[in-house]
Amino acid sequence: MVVITGGAGFIGSGFVRKCNDEGMTDILIVDHLRDGNKWKNLIGKQYRDIVHQDVFREKFLSGEYDGSIEAIVHLGACSATTERNADYLLDNNYRYSVGLASAAHEKGIRFIYASSAATYGLGEQGYSDSLCKSLRPLNMYGYSKLLFDTWVLRNNLQNEFIGIRYFNVFGPNEYHKNNMASMILKAFRQVEEKGKISLFKSNSPEYADGNQMRDFVYIKDVCDIMWQMLQNKNISGIYNLGTGKARTWNDLAAAVFTAMNRDEIIEYIEMPDSISSQYQNFTEADLAHLQNSGLEIKFRTLEESIEDYVANYLMQGESYW
Repeated sequence: MVVITGGAGFIGSGFVRKCNDEGMTDILIVDHLRDGNKWKNLIGKQYRDIVHQDVFREKFLSGEYDGSIEAIVHLGACSATTERNADYLLDNNYRYSVGLASAAHEKGIRFIYASSAATYGLGEQGYSDSLCKSLRPLNMYGYSKLLFDTWVLRNNLQNEFIGIRYFNVFGPNEYHKNNMASMILKAFRQVEEKGKISLFKSNSPEYADGNQMRDFVYIKDVCDIMWQMLQNKNISGIYNLGTGKARTWNDLAAAVFTAMNRDEIIEYIEMPDSISSQYQNFTEADLAHLQNSGLEIKFRTLEESIEDYVANYLMQGESYW
């Protein structure tokens, strides 16, 4: 059995789909659904059961699952970069992860976990996944992820675990994320409602309006690589997972207009003060480590990814993958 924490979330449900497509259905999903629409991500998926995160932790630590778990893919976390409750993030993102990882190590269970490109902060030192202790995240979410990366390294578990620093992932099944959803989804909705896309003005003289750059990566490509990581028991370490090619917000907007067959109309609006000091104007995954892993690394272009997302999901009433 494979355990996927956060299995009803965006990346988690996409990975359940990938596992199902590869013939794997003996999956235990760990998540909390609450009263939102995240449950819709599970429609059509095949899995053994779904349990609340607190129930799973109690049963796992008590030994109830001993002998039945082959691997844990730990994706569950609060991913809101605007979350200000540091105590909550420490408990939910860091201490929960330490508890699961410690037990997985003791029980000899493979452990693959989600880190984040938010650990790199402004990227002053670059975006090599060999960096850790010297990084300076811009928000508490990024810091909570860095704390766990640091714990893994401090305990010499990088030769046993796999950590994945996700860059800007987008695609179907992110509809429940509200303000944390990708700009592709927001842009599509803006075009449908107003016929135009609003982008933040630049807060730096280094970048013209809309020319800030991010590494956007499609959920399907992410899940393809995650599947290989799960199957390949000979790799370990912390890996960046982006395309390695930064693109501008203007590129993104143009691709959305093209996919929707609409005229391009972009307006630039002031960036709120609340995020200006935490804003990453540039991110780009250094893929040297991933490319040397022996895995097959393939990425769609931004335009190809957006075309698939828009035509096959968003234009179909925000259908699920």
